Amino acid sequence: MSAPMSPGQSSAAFGAEQEWAQIQSRTFCKWLNTKLQSQGLEPMTSLVKDFSDGVKLIQEIMSETKLGRFNKKPTMRVQKAENAALALQFIRDRGVKLTNIGPEDIVDGNLKLILGMIWTLILRFTIAGITEEGLSAKDGLLLWCQRKTVGYDGVDVQNFKQSFADGLALCALIHRHRPELLDWDKLDKADRRGNTALAFQVAEQSLGIPRLLEVADLCDVDVPDERSVMTYVAEFFHKFSSEDKAETGARRVEMFAEVMQSTWLSKSDFERRMASLLDALAVTQEAWSSAAQPTTYPEAIAHLSQFADYKKASKRGWVRERQELAALYSNIQTKLRTYALRAWEPTDGMRLEDLDREWAGFLAAEAARSRSINARIREIKEALRKEFASQAEAFIARVQRIEQAIGAMSGPLQDQKQRLLALSDEIPRLRAVLATDITAVNRASLEAKVEENDYTVLTYDDLEWELELAEAGVRKKISFVENQMVSATHTNITPAKLEEFEATFKHFDKEGANILTVYELHSALASLGIVYADEEIESIYVQLESEFGALTYEAWLALLTEITKDDSSSAEQLRAAFRGLAEDKPYVTELDLRQANVSHEMVRYLASAMPAVEAEDGQAGYDYHGFLEQSFAKRA
Repeated sequence: MSAPMSPGQSSAAFGAEQEWAQIQSRTFCKWLNTKLQSQGLEPMTSLVKDFSDGVKLIQEIMSETKLGRFNKKPTMRVQKAENAALALQFIRDRGVKLTNIGPEDIVDGNLKLILGMIWTLILRFTIAGITEEGLSAKDGLLLWCQRKTVGYDGVDVQNFKQSFADGLALCALIHRHRPELLDWDKLDKADRRGNTALAFQVAEQSLGIPRLLEVADLCDVDVPDERSVMTYVAEFFHKFSSEDKAETGARRVEMFAEVMQSTWLSKSDFERRMASLLDALAVTQEAWSSAAQPTTYPEAIAHLSQFADYKKASKRGWVRERQELAALYSNIQTKLRTYALRAWEPTDGMRLEDLDREWAGFLAAEAARSRSINARIREIKEALRKEFASQAEAFIARVQRIEQAIGAMSGPLQDQKQRLLALSDEIPRLRAVLATDITAVNRASLEAKVEENDYTVLTYDDLEWELELAEAGVRKKISFVENQMVSATHTNITPAKLEEFEATFKHFDKEGANILTVYELHSALASLGIVYADEEIESIYVQLESEFGALTYEAWLALLTEITKDDSSSAEQLRAAFRGLAEDKPYVTELDLRQANVSHEMVRYLASAMPAVEAEDGQAGYDYHGFLEQSFAKRA
């Protein structure tokens, strides 16, 4: 039985009302059938027909409570009315407010009033209990839908009408809670009927939500019926909220287990790390206390470098670990208080105060280790200063004895030469001492960066220079003595000439082997103004090599003696030479010497060395006879 058209109501409005009445009738009937089926009762096919005798209505409200006696097979109108009245009174007794409906309306099949009554029951027993963030019933259900579908493209739930007309909102609710049941990304968002049918199918087959609506109820109407949509969506809420409650319980248990596990892990981690840190401190202190004292500067610096590396690496890691342990302990205590768990303290010896005590002792040991290394470095440097000073002073004393011996040298030339050769033998021994012992202590001092020494003013360079000076002094003294000995046998060669010849020989003796090659001989003679053809030089070289075994200094001197043998150098020869320059005068003047091309330097020397006499023309004259008597030794 459909509701009659109201006076003044248009046919279009009446048609729309009939449409939503039919939709509600089907939806509410299916909703009521779910209650009947749960009791094993026969489902309804028509609200008007099946409610007319009041039996189905009583069966519906008896799902949880017994009503007592009623007419199970009424035949008369009054019996049907009594059944309907009993059911309505029971509903009102449950606090449900029913308006404008009586037993006769049910018996007569007033669909509009019956739908209103059923909607009141749905609101009271299905929707009223829905709450979401302080909102209840319709508003709470709407907010739940909005929160669950946020972020889904094309879904904007603002009401229970057009917002559900394309099936996407229903698909989003399913995907949000059970994403494995449908692939949201593969949905054709424009297929309204397909999406709605899919949501109905998945909800019914996989979630056990009864299909209270038809696809046409949402997709083939201008505006879906709000009450029907709410009734259907409420089924989603109750389904998922029950799962959410189970999940919430599981999450609560899991979270508690996680808290307990993380707390246990934190406690274990704290004690493990505390034990490791305390052990590291103890091992390090033991290593410091048993470390052998370095005996050399490199060893001491190695200890210092290791100490610096420890401070940059190990110590910084331990300082960080100490801070993290304090933070970890605080976090554990905070978590225990937050979750009202039993109090906990680390085992004895593993507490923070134990670490503080050990850390203070460790810092004291660290400071002692630093002072020990620095003190040892200072001791090694001081010992190096003393050792270098001792060796340097002993070395320089030996060098000075050589210099003093040279200065005090006297006696026959041959004896002097022997003593000089003995002194010369001391030079290699001193050089060996300088190259080994003194070099070693000097190198050690340089490595130790010893830049000052209050125990001596001598440096390694000073010692090397003093030794070279002494060596040169011995060498020059030997050369001088040998020159004097040669001069004694070569009276025709002046000492100056002899020195010139010796200097020339040494200059061209490039290898320092005291031997000249034929090329060096040629060059040496040419430097003295003595020039021979290449053939003559080779002949002279072969002759000297045959006579002396090599062109030694002795051979060189013999050659020059032969070459300069005509240069008279005896007293009588020199007297005759002076007489010739003076043109037989008993004296010679500076003019005579310059006219003979004697060098200016030698003229000045002779003028200062020869006794002065007065010349005939009043000029200064010089007594060459007296000069020669003074210069040459008298023969016995």
